[in-house]
This record gives sequence, structure tokens and C-alpha cells, in this order.
Amino acid sequence: MPYGGSISLESLPILYLATWRGVRPGISAGILCGLIQLLLGAHIFHPAQVILDYPLAFGLLGVGGLFPSSVVLTCVIGGSARFVAHFASGIIFFSSYAPEGTAVWAYSALYNISYLLPEMVISAALLPFIIRRASSV
Repeated sequence: MPYGGSISLESLPILYLATWRGVRPGISAGILCGLIQLLLGAHIFHPAQVILDYPLAFGLLGVGGLFPSSVVLTCVIGGSARFVAHFASGIIFFSSYAPEGTAVWAYSALYNISYLLPEMVISAALLPFIIRRASSV
């Protein structure tokens, strides 16, 4: 995406860990993933965005571990929690990028859902295979 955000599989291992080990390890892994992304070339437009778009957003994926018995619910809850952090960042820091006449909240919601929703769907489709494979080893 032009201002950051992409469809990737980086949420998949975090969601797997949250399902397998629980919320705390899932959040910890997400925070670590966000920090690694910062080191490897993050798109920073505002200093406070560093927290919202990286360690907090990815850490919130671990909240999906509250529902380890439902892979779809794990992905939806974790992905939605991540969306909240990116959505807030979009409203606070990226409002100047919204097209004229477009509400800032709508711009942020559409921008972020355009890559987070497909990532949630892909994660929900792949996570059962990973869990099955890991449990058979």
C-alpha cells in the first residue's frame, strides 16, 4: 500500500502461537514481530505512530488466543484488534492523506480493511492446516 500496510503472512505465526500457547505468548511474539519490522524498514510518518502501527498492532494479534478452540474466531478477534490500532493511527496521523470531502475515519477504515481483511481470511484458511500439521509431528 502507498503509506504502509500489505497483505502478508506475518500474522499467521503470531496467531498460531496465540492459539497454541495462549494470549501472553501471542502478544509477546506480536510485539517482538512489530519491533523487528521497525528495525527492518518501517514506514514512519510520525514518532508516536511507531507504537500504534508496530508493537501494539502486532501485539494485539495475540488477543486472538482467547479463543483457541475456534481458529476462525482467533483470526477474527486477533485481526480485528490489530485493525483497531491501525485504524486509530490512520485517524491520528494520516488524516492529511484522506481525499477532500472524505471523512477521516472512513478513509482510515477503508484503507486498513483493504489489506487486513484479506490477511484475516488467508490466515483463517491456512491456520487449521498448520495446527493439524504441527499436532501430527
